Amino acid sequence: MKQRRLAIMLVLALTSGLMAGYLALSFLRRQATRPVAAAEAPRGKIVVAAKDLSIGTPVQASDVKLMDWPDRIVPAGYAASLDQVVGRGVITPVAANEPLLTTKLSTKEEGGGLPIIIPEGMRGVTVKVNEVIGVAGYIQPQNSVDVLVTITPPEEEGALKTPVTKTILQNVRVLAAGQTIQKDAEGKPQTVSHITLLVTPEDGEKLTLAAAEGRIQLALRNTLDLQEVQTRGIRTAAMLGASQAAPVQRTVRVRPRSTGAPAPARQQGGAVVETIRGGERTLQTFSPGPGTR
Repeated sequence: MKQRRLAIMLVLALTSGLMAGYLALSFLRRQATRPVAAAEAPRGKIVVAAKDLSIGTPVQASDVKLMDWPDRIVPAGYAASLDQVVGRGVITPVAANEPLLTTKLSTKEEGGGLPIIIPEGMRGVTVKVNEVIGVAGYIQPQNSVDVLVTITPPEEEGALKTPVTKTILQNVRVLAAGQTIQKDAEGKPQTVSHITLLVTPEDGEKLTLAAAEGRIQLALRNTLDLQEVQTRGIRTAAMLGASQAAPVQRTVRVRPRSTGAPAPARQQGGAVVETIRGGERTLQTFSPGPGTR
């Protein structure tokens, strides 16, 4: 009888143990399959762009919005309210949903527009362009261009017209490109394209003179290409090949001096032959022979 009671107690103990193990195992399985809830990180509000903002844009309330942002990764220079950015100008392009940092904005006193993106000591010079000069409309703000000018040197005016094309400015940044409506000589409205370039005061003088005295051409270049190339320019004869360009001569008569003193032989009447070959100019003097008047 006693042994039977011990057997029953042993069976009950084993059953209880198995039941407890089963319950524990079931609990652990449920915990393993249940997703672990991540601790909610503290969040704050920062100002981001509601749309893409280009350089010079004055920020308006409709251009920005507040967005939740984890406190532990808030960028330096962030704005926590719209009042901190509205009325200020954009000095670096900003993409939609990008934080509007103070380093990308001008001060409220400076406002917006083109002047805020001109560095101290530099100038923005605007020139008129057409589809050819403006590289068929492919030139956009922040592009880099070279400026070429085709002009007839002043020392050759009145003699042989030999225009020269020369690169006068290299790696110039484009500040703005657009169109305006102006009136022509007859008072009719016409669309005029213009491009504003960022230059030094000295280069601004070169650019203005080139646009006034010659014909300028812009050459679009890779923004990452910062190398400057030294060029000598090119004339028509050199472009066609010096061997193909026939020499051009003209004769200038030299009159004798009217003073009583004898003049040098090359100035006592005769001729000076000017020869231009491949852009090179030479002078040759011929004195009259005896008895020549």
